[in-house]
Amino acid sequence: MNNFSTEIEVKSGLEIAIVGMSGRFPGARNVDEFWQNLKHGVESIAVFTDEELLSRGIDAAILKNPDYVKAGAVLEDAELFDAAFFGFSQQQATITDPQLRLVLECAWQALEDAGYDSQQYQGAIAVYAGASLSSYLVKLLSNPHLRGAIDESQVLMSNDKDFLTTWVSYKLNLEGPSCTVQAACSTSLVAVHLACQDLLSGNCDLALAGGVSLDLPQNRGYLYQASGILSSDGHCRAFDANAQGTVYGSGVGIVVLKRLEDAIAEGDNIYAVIKGSAINNDGSAKASYSAPRVDSQAKVIKNAQFMAEIPPESITYIEAHGTGTLLGDMMEISAMHQAFRSSTEKTGFCAIGSVKTNIGHLKIAGGIAALIKTVLALKHKLIPPSLHFQQANPQIDFAHTPFYVNTQLSEWQINSTPRRAGVSSFGIGGTNAHVILEAAPDEQKHDIVFERSHPCHLLLLSAKTSSALQTATINLVNHLKQHPDLHLADVAYTLQVGRRSFEHRRMLVCQDIETAISALESPDSVTFYQEACSHSLVLVFPGEDSQYLEIGKELYSTAPLFREHIDYCCEQLQPHLNLDLRHILYASAEQVEIAPQQLQQTALFVVLSALAKLWLAWGIQIEAMIGCDIGEYIAAYLAGVFTLEDALVLVALRERTPQLSSEFTTYIQQVKLQPPRIPLISAITGTWIATTEVTNPTYWVQQMHCKSISLSPEIQNLMQEPKRIFLEIGTGKILNSWLLQQEQVKSLLLTSIPDAQTDKSETDFLLNTLGKLWLKGVQIDWSSYYAHEKRHRLSLPTYPFERQYYSIDSLVNNIPEFSKKSGI
Repeated sequence: MNNFSTEIEVKSGLEIAIVGMSGRFPGARNVDEFWQNLKHGVESIAVFTDEELLSRGIDAAILKNPDYVKAGAVLEDAELFDAAFFGFSQQQATITDPQLRLVLECAWQALEDAGYDSQQYQGAIAVYAGASLSSYLVKLLSNPHLRGAIDESQVLMSNDKDFLTTWVSYKLNLEGPSCTVQAACSTSLVAVHLACQDLLSGNCDLALAGGVSLDLPQNRGYLYQASGILSSDGHCRAFDANAQGTVYGSGVGIVVLKRLEDAIAEGDNIYAVIKGSAINNDGSAKASYSAPRVDSQAKVIKNAQFMAEIPPESITYIEAHGTGTLLGDMMEISAMHQAFRSSTEKTGFCAIGSVKTNIGHLKIAGGIAALIKTVLALKHKLIPPSLHFQQANPQIDFAHTPFYVNTQLSEWQINSTPRRAGVSSFGIGGTNAHVILEAAPDEQKHDIVFERSHPCHLLLLSAKTSSALQTATINLVNHLKQHPDLHLADVAYTLQVGRRSFEHRRMLVCQDIETAISALESPDSVTFYQEACSHSLVLVFPGEDSQYLEIGKELYSTAPLFREHIDYCCEQLQPHLNLDLRHILYASAEQVEIAPQQLQQTALFVVLSALAKLWLAWGIQIEAMIGCDIGEYIAAYLAGVFTLEDALVLVALRERTPQLSSEFTTYIQQVKLQPPRIPLISAITGTWIATTEVTNPTYWVQQMHCKSISLSPEIQNLMQEPKRIFLEIGTGKILNSWLLQQEQVKSLLLTSIPDAQTDKSETDFLLNTLGKLWLKGVQIDWSSYYAHEKRHRLSLPTYPFERQYYSIDSLVNNIPEFSKKSGI
């Protein structure tokens, strides 16, 4: 009967993962509130009082008209916007279409919900979206007080639909395709389809898709017309015998899309999977331009099923276009039946519903609202009720179709196949879209090894204002309390790689969710205001440390890069020492093969060079290095003067024959010394070392007798720069001695390893230092930090925008000031 596979889970290689979502809908400030309303069968269509309508300028005579319907699906706070966050002046924000403002905020939150920061992401991010006709633009251009006072070209760029997505790309710095889509009511679902196609063709690696619809002013009714599609009583009764039409509403929604195989490989939070999608047009073989066409709707559904390579009978829910008109509903069910019956004769197995019964018809944003509803249903394994259905439209014979209207919250039951759904959106003018969804894959079915995480985790929060930072902190606390089963390692990872770093910052190191909540709620959690500037970093290496046998024991077991360096060094040294240095570094006291002090400097070189390599691997950019005694060898090695292999031999010879330097001298004269790639301060002179010096073997023979480094004028000058940070790769021995010799130090001094008096583990201390560097604006390469550890991105609270009201009224009241300052 058909060519579809009946395997339990089929992968065509064309799947697209939905990894992030954001939206604002009537009665819902976000996607979570939207789901709660859907789940509880809430109708978010407002009924207006005469007083409200009169205040909006509706003529009293119109209110007396029996055909005037005092209802609408209102988007609360639609004209509020965080202009400062996006770098808009007050004037620029005021002339910008609220639809664009909504999309900017929604796009930012969707990316954050997906766990991505466009600044850190290496791939191409695309944008596909559409907007309704800008009623704001009409009002701006028609206002007599604004004529001649505003630049019309700037107004057009800030309001015309053509510029919607390119504004998003500009403000978020997205360099993938950026295309505004216009297909009437099906626009936002068509945008999803186009985004999927470009992902599959390789034009982008991540895509934002969706739409917005906002008609101002909102709080007003409409005149019912018997020949129109609007309801006579302000309710949408999809598929019901008393269906009389729909109600227009406002809303915005954005989803973040990614190729499924990439999303799985990169540990993304997958809400659901798009198995297939299709779009087409009715052409002219229909009653009128605005009329639907059954054959075309059936064909677009079949084409999406064909792309998905699944049997129609495995689809157990369809989110219908469902406008609640007797003719439109009948034609839609006929099209769905036609699409299904070519491969199955089964009846009554597929639930249907329409989000328009909850929030009205969001026009351009209607398709994305339907998609997000269905994705949430898949995620929660529940089918929300479709409202106001009591008796079937007499023109629909549901009993002989695969479909039934779901009228109550139902568990989404499945048999041998994953949960699958279809979503339809049909536009006036005939552009039809259909998307096939499948539940997110079970993580356990994929061959991904998530290694044991660090014992401690660094949580980072930042915002553009101190008040927003406090709100972000509260939001995270509440989220962790509501989801105590989250892996703190994944929370930390998402905050590090999936959030932009702003000026107001907070960091803390925690072991588990409980301690994270406590620390976040504590007034003592470390916060800092960091202006946008770059900090210079100077690494300092000690020449001796009585704790050397203790340094790195924890890191050796928890940090693979540290362990790899230690192992390589010890294997290289074994022929020169006639022992494995690891038996000294990581053995119990009774297992040590020789007296530890005989190899103290060699061991210190190995351990501290491993620690320095760890810092460098995390992306720390170095301005200069200072080393004392054996520490100068570490600095020279990291600067490229020695190879690691030569440095190890020199260190071993240096310690083994301190009084017999001839062997050392003979060897170093054979070493090819290279100019340093990073400036060095000499341990002998305390001044900047010249290339001719550091590449001269004689310098290193003399250096054998240099056991300390004085606080020279050069070093004192370096320490007077507030934008410079000194990081000792050790327990602080050198920096502490310098502090005692200098009255005032303006640079920040940090150490890498706790001393014997510090009650912190190595990882805890190291992460605190890393966090302090981040607080000061040092950029961290988090991909390198997690190079040996696979983590998940999570859906966490997104940026708490601090919105203000921007309207044409405020613009009119400030025309002189606006005329001087406007500009894009």
